[in-house]
Amino acid sequence: MNPRRKFTSRNVLIALHDLITVVAAVLVSCYFRFDDHDFALRLPLLLKALPYFLAISCVIFYVFNLTTTKWRFISLVDALNIVKASSLLAFVILVFDYVIIAPNLYGTFFLGKKTIILYWLLQIFLLAATRFTYRYFRYKRTLVHVRADDATPAIIVGRAADAEILLRSVESGAVKQLRPVCLLSPSAADIGQTIRGVAVLGGVDQLEEVITDFAERQTSIKRIIMTPSAFEPDAQPETVLAYGRKLGLKVSRLPSLGEGGEIPRLTPVAVEDLLLRPSRTIDYERLEGLIKNKSVVVTGGGGSIGSEICKRVVTFGASRLLIVENSEPALYAIVEEFSSTSRAAVVEGRIADIRDRERLMRLMNEFKPDIVFHAAALKHVPILERDWGEGVKTNIFGSVNVADAALASGAESMVMISTDKAIEPVSMLGLTKRFAEMYCQALDRELAARAAGKVPMRLISVRFGNVLASNGSVVPKFKAQIEAGGPVTVTHPDMVRYFMTIREACDLVLTAASHAAMPERHDVSVYVLNMGQPVKIVDLAERMISLSGLQPHSDIEIVFTGARPGERLNEILFASQEPTIEIGLSGILAAKPNEPPMDTVREWVAVLKEAVASENKLAIRSILKDAVPEFGAHPAQTSPLAPDMSR
Repeated sequence: MNPRRKFTSRNVLIALHDLITVVAAVLVSCYFRFDDHDFALRLPLLLKALPYFLAISCVIFYVFNLTTTKWRFISLVDALNIVKASSLLAFVILVFDYVIIAPNLYGTFFLGKKTIILYWLLQIFLLAATRFTYRYFRYKRTLVHVRADDATPAIIVGRAADAEILLRSVESGAVKQLRPVCLLSPSAADIGQTIRGVAVLGGVDQLEEVITDFAERQTSIKRIIMTPSAFEPDAQPETVLAYGRKLGLKVSRLPSLGEGGEIPRLTPVAVEDLLLRPSRTIDYERLEGLIKNKSVVVTGGGGSIGSEICKRVVTFGASRLLIVENSEPALYAIVEEFSSTSRAAVVEGRIADIRDRERLMRLMNEFKPDIVFHAAALKHVPILERDWGEGVKTNIFGSVNVADAALASGAESMVMISTDKAIEPVSMLGLTKRFAEMYCQALDRELAARAAGKVPMRLISVRFGNVLASNGSVVPKFKAQIEAGGPVTVTHPDMVRYFMTIREACDLVLTAASHAAMPERHDVSVYVLNMGQPVKIVDLAERMISLSGLQPHSDIEIVFTGARPGERLNEILFASQEPTIEIGLSGILAAKPNEPPMDTVREWVAVLKEAVASENKLAIRSILKDAVPEFGAHPAQTSPLAPDMSR
């Protein structure tokens, strides 16, 4: 659906200009086509018909966006619209001349084919000339600023198609104080070409040579801009970043189109941009279909994952967003971020703890969400091994509260953020998350069984690997240690983990929800991104050190500290009792439900609450062991700490 176009005073002036061109084109074409006598004979009827023709012209110009397009951004699409509008107006004159006037009033052709063709050419010229003249002078004015002394000379790295987007933004003034001096492309077909006046001087491997050459010509390169195609393996992104940092150049990236926003905003290149395989291709239209005009609740909306989910649902057109967060600073930060940007969604933030069942019920009932994303959790493995009771209260009881509140408020679906550590768990994080998964799976199955022909609420879980740059993840830790001069601490030389980006993780959440929300109900309730091959943590540390322009084991020492309580060397994505199935979405797998009946799960929850209230640790361990018998069957590297909860 196209957004409604607003009509301003500027649009009124454009409309008046266009109507004047219509009058000019009609009169001038007739004046040049006929002699003075014939022109004088036709003029009275021409003037009588002209107001009706102008009314038709207004409608046609509006339909083809001529009155609502900014002249400084006039493009090929707008030029085609001018041709289409002029052709339609010429057709209207043709019908007027050949169908209405000739047989009924005038007895012969009033204007004739030559006059109509002349009008068509004049109309196109008059509409286009002023627009492109305006754009040309704006372009020249922008070039003055681009070539000014304070404009930063920059090299753009990437394919011509990506670079053209940035160059257009520089020309329009959307990107300021930047002077692109050349392009370096990984595509041989681009080399030797000129893109919007900027030459493609060579391949990416010639970066050092080109910078040296410009320095000899008294042009010191200050910045490198990497477009999305510059992060492809054949573009040698690591070399570009390492060389840029070695020379002290500012290295920035141009976000991909899928990252939203009409105006490209250059951002610093982070080490994590280069750490992973290429991100999965996401069907953004599918996600918009899920979210558009919906009311959404996000618990834990101030965290790294929760805040990104909030941004994505607003990007994809949610009408209302309620952010539930128990950290006041985190809630303030995310709400302030939304308040400083223009958006269609109504965003509201509320302080609440998911452990507080009554408050959560009230909030959900007042808001009446369509979709609930449950991202609130305690997630740090070593901390939960020590304070495991808090993990039970938040990750289990809190998730039960969110699921029940979502159901009571009439939500269409709830998506719980889970973890790969929930599979055959060896830690309290994994155990509590697996129990929460089971509750959601059992409730989802129960609702389906008693639906009686109605569309039941869906409850699904989405399992993540480690999320790069999220709060508490290993990448920010390594970056801080590298900046401090080392050492970089790794728990075990054979420790292996799956990784994904925050953006990719959140798009997985939305994609999984879109699949679960399909009219035909699928018998799956756990979704996992196919994250490719896992990464050895020590290899990750070495690569981050290298990308920082340093030598691992020489400039920066790597120290092994030993696996921590609740950790295992290798993570798995599905339990042996969970058959995986393809769901037709590239890069996403699913598992069929594997949970006891809802009545049994509710009994466990009730007994668990009594045991936690009385701090009966043996009873808690017994209940959780009954619920998740595989807990401790594959002990952590620090066994017996993980299954031993008696301390």
